[in-house]
Amino acid sequence: MTHTGTAEGCIHGKVLRKPVMCVTNSVLAQQESVWLQRLSSQHNAQLSELELLDAYYEGEQPLSYMHPELLRRLDGRVRQVVVNWPELVVDSLDERLDVTGFRLGGRDAADRDLWRIWKANRLDLASQQAHVDALVMGRAFAIVGTNEQDAETPLVTVESPLEVHAELDPRTRTVRAALKRWYDDESVPGASSLTATHATLYLPEETIWYTSHDGGSAWTETDRDRHGLGVVPVVPLINRPRTRRRRTKPVSLGRSELASVIPLSDAACKIATDMLVSAEFHAMPRRYALGFEQADFVDAQGTPLTPWQAVAGVLWATPKNPREDGVAVGQFPEADLSNFHNTLNALARLTASISGLPPHFLGYATENPASAEGIRSSEGRHIKRAERRQRSFGDGWEQVMRLILLVRDGRIPPEALRMETMWVDAATPTFAAQADAVTKLYGADKLLPRRASRRALGYSDAQIRDMEAEDQAAYARVAGGDLAAEYGPRPDPIPTDDGQGDAVPPIPQPRGERPAPPAFLAPAGGRR
Repeated sequence: MTHTGTAEGCIHGKVLRKPVMCVTNSVLAQQESVWLQRLSSQHNAQLSELELLDAYYEGEQPLSYMHPELLRRLDGRVRQVVVNWPELVVDSLDERLDVTGFRLGGRDAADRDLWRIWKANRLDLASQQAHVDALVMGRAFAIVGTNEQDAETPLVTVESPLEVHAELDPRTRTVRAALKRWYDDESVPGASSLTATHATLYLPEETIWYTSHDGGSAWTETDRDRHGLGVVPVVPLINRPRTRRRRTKPVSLGRSELASVIPLSDAACKIATDMLVSAEFHAMPRRYALGFEQADFVDAQGTPLTPWQAVAGVLWATPKNPREDGVAVGQFPEADLSNFHNTLNALARLTASISGLPPHFLGYATENPASAEGIRSSEGRHIKRAERRQRSFGDGWEQVMRLILLVRDGRIPPEALRMETMWVDAATPTFAAQADAVTKLYGADKLLPRRASRRALGYSDAQIRDMEAEDQAAYARVAGGDLAAEYGPRPDPIPTDDGQGDAVPPIPQPRGERPAPPAFLAPAGGRR
């Protein structure tokens, strides 16, 4: 049973009225149950792959390419050597992904209010966590909600794909439903974390909370919020998005940076482990003794030696004669492990070519070291990959900022549709080289304005405003006849009273020392 009516939604005291198609509670509950089951099934199908990718990033992957008979004979005596190239591939990209602000359409500077909300939600730290999860598992999520303590600062949380799953509309590419599931040890005292399951279903018009005490087989609704936003307050941050994959593969958002590196990392772990096994059995010279008995191997006091004591670091001496007693001693040459080293270097070169990492990131070096210019040139592909990640992640963060405005103000202003995410330069020029390039551009007929020059050097908008305020003060002093203003701001006056009526002598300045550089010479968050 359906009928047309008017729905009211309240967002921070503002009542929104819009015509909607109302349905009975039973139909609504049935639709919500379908979404809950559908999203749970999709998420369960992807969890095993997500957990495996997480294990590779943490260096907890199982040993591959090892013969089962060798594993049985070793019986846990040899521990796997983990060459954790997956962590290196992810972290080297994440280190170049730093958000510095958001600029609305038609504005020159970053929006202060959006940056305030960003800092209030500690997203400078949480965004790094989201980038790592997205690079490792293909996507991460951000959820926007109301803040009961401060209505002007909506709440934004970053979520793991191990707990959150979303389904996109095939036409608009927007989220049409999302589900978060997690376990809480505190909900039932003394109960296992696998029995107290919680879930939150996010729909365009409402958010519903559930609890289950049987591991997710049956759900009980505990709360409901009819926010009436018209959009799902969940934003996926997708790494390497694609339009779709072949039908035989399950639907997934994004692709992990580790997909092509995992086979090479497994091979490197196998070779490194084999190298240690070979070092255990063959790297130490093997000795042989013919014509001797076990009782002949004793120490100076006549105590029998263990096999290890008889081999390691011991000089053999015996009164037996090779001619008379028919004894013989000798040793086999030790094994050369260079074949393992060459194989690891070959795998490192393959990993560098596939992941875009410079070879020196993987420890590969040649007899003729590359020049500084050659090293910078080798980072070109890696920098371009980081810039592509800035573009894809920036689109997600811009959607988060628009959701913040919608939750707080009830609408999205037109200039927010042309929002731009501001990033730290993904390249790694030294501060001196960047300053030299900016100075040339500024001096060449003002190809670069002064404010843009300072922004190119990595200064924040707050630092730029402080610089411009000091410039204005200096111009005013020059206009007033104070020519010393051309050489810098006026120094702070030296205090002449310590509060008790006693004069405080000026602090003598030692000769020959250079003055300390001003604070703005090292831009916050910039690369040196």
